[in-house]
Amino acid sequence: METKYLRINPDNPNGDDIEKVVRCLENGGIIIYPTDTVYGIGCDATNGKALEKVARLKNIKLQDAKFAIVASDLSNLADFAKVPTNIFKVMKKTLPGPFTFILNATNNVPKLFKNKKKTIGLRIPDNMIPREIVRQLGNPLVTTSVVNDDEILEYTTDPNMLFENFRGKVDIVIDGGYGNNIPSTILDCTSDEVELIREGLGNLDDYGV
Repeated sequence: METKYLRINPDNPNGDDIEKVVRCLENGGIIIYPTDTVYGIGCDATNGKALEKVARLKNIKLQDAKFAIVASDLSNLADFAKVPTNIFKVMKKTLPGPFTFILNATNNVPKLFKNKKKTIGLRIPDNMIPREIVRQLGNPLVTTSVVNDDEILEYTTDPNMLFENFRGKVDIVIDGGYGNNIPSTILDCTSDEVELIREGLGNLDDYGV
């Protein structure tokens, strides 16, 4: 597999570059891309063969994967998750932002992941690149963080290093500048209350929640 290195401006993504990424995803490709936190590995969330590839890359079985999805906005959320009104209000205040919301899944989700998954993680990063990819693709991206084997540096922030590490393993590495080394804050919203699962870059107090 030949891996392409694609530099994209996160503040003003070039339409032709985004189109190249979308075509790759439509053909079952895997990409590494920036978010507002750490870099992620992703594919079209509706492409079963691509999902299997991502799972193999992470050395896990697809049915055991805890992948999240990336959406461009909240408009098609009902296709994948059931969201109570009070949780939706929190999401409107905090997204796009560095949060992963764990939500009760619709019946579409187990079909994608070939398991009995009843929850799904949702991200809408404050980064134009993944949101524009999703908007043009018309489907969410599945996402999983790029995690290092290094005990000191848990996440690789340098896109050049990501390219070296994943050359021949993914189709495209997108250079959107240096990534963060702090992951998203994970919030469990499967009940009426919002429960903090992992404290990351996002802080609800900063959003008045």
